[in-house]
Amino acid sequence: MQVGGELIIYALIFVAVLALVEGLYLTVFGKSIRLNAKVNRRLELLEKGNGREQVLEQLRKEMTQHMQAGGIPLYAMLADKAQKANIAFSPRQLIAIMVLLAGVAFLALTVGTAAPLPVRALVSVAMGVGGVYVWVQNKATKRLQIIEEQLPDAVELMVRSLRVGHPFISAINIVAKEVPDPLGTEFGVIADEAAYGRDVSEALKDLAERVDMQDMRFLAVAVSIQQQSGGNLAEVLAGLAKVIRARFKLFRRVKAITAEAKWSGMFLSGFPVAAIVGLVTLKPDFYDNVKDTPFFIPAAIGVGVFLVANVIFMKIMVNVKV
Repeated sequence: MQVGGELIIYALIFVAVLALVEGLYLTVFGKSIRLNAKVNRRLELLEKGNGREQVLEQLRKEMTQHMQAGGIPLYAMLADKAQKANIAFSPRQLIAIMVLLAGVAFLALTVGTAAPLPVRALVSVAMGVGGVYVWVQNKATKRLQIIEEQLPDAVELMVRSLRVGHPFISAINIVAKEVPDPLGTEFGVIADEAAYGRDVSEALKDLAERVDMQDMRFLAVAVSIQQQSGGNLAEVLAGLAKVIRARFKLFRRVKAITAEAKWSGMFLSGFPVAAIVGLVTLKPDFYDNVKDTPFFIPAAIGVGVFLVANVIFMKIMVNVKV
């Protein structure tokens, strides 16, 4: 088996690892963890006959379990992303999945490649850990994007509720009932915590820190200031909703403007690697005449350094903060 062919097999096995972890997640939790469900997960649990306190305890455990396990070796790098993604798997289950995926990757590498045992073991461990990390990161990014899109609508819904005379906690409850996941369940937890005596502003601050979102921090600060000094909360939240929508609109515009540069950077970074892999696969002896020269290894290292620098600088150029 030539080097180029083995690289392709490695890539296919890694894709299979990602598909396997997604399949396990959907098999275990099914529809209960879908982000596009019309009815949020908290309401579904309540409709099944579970008590309000029991549902609150279950949801709070899921929201905090990953950060509490941040001291586990090798898990700290995953804990923050897993919390933001609100992964229903427990930390122990995620670690077990890493081991399972590493075993599957090792078997696939044994069957499909002729690599030495240490190489297969190292690559399989990297695929097991890396596959779960990439999957969790993708889940976290998708979930936070949905929350960002839902937040202006949720704030405007609270504004309408406040203007017709409802107290703020009732406005929170309305958002918890009318808005789908993931924001609906998050606000439902805040409503339940407030019902059991927790301060609403503190619960909002905790949510803002958990999702690490600036707009959510603005909401928490606005509610906290209103509780301390008074004022028309409906007008404050209405202005906040306009600001969030304006920032979101500007962010989308910047994203559209920089899309060409991002894809150009990805192409310029990925094409040399793809060309080398294709070249080595189709003509394995292409570099035979020069690979033993003293300049081959330094030149290869130099190309790798330039590729990494290209990726870094292209990312810096298109990473516009809004």
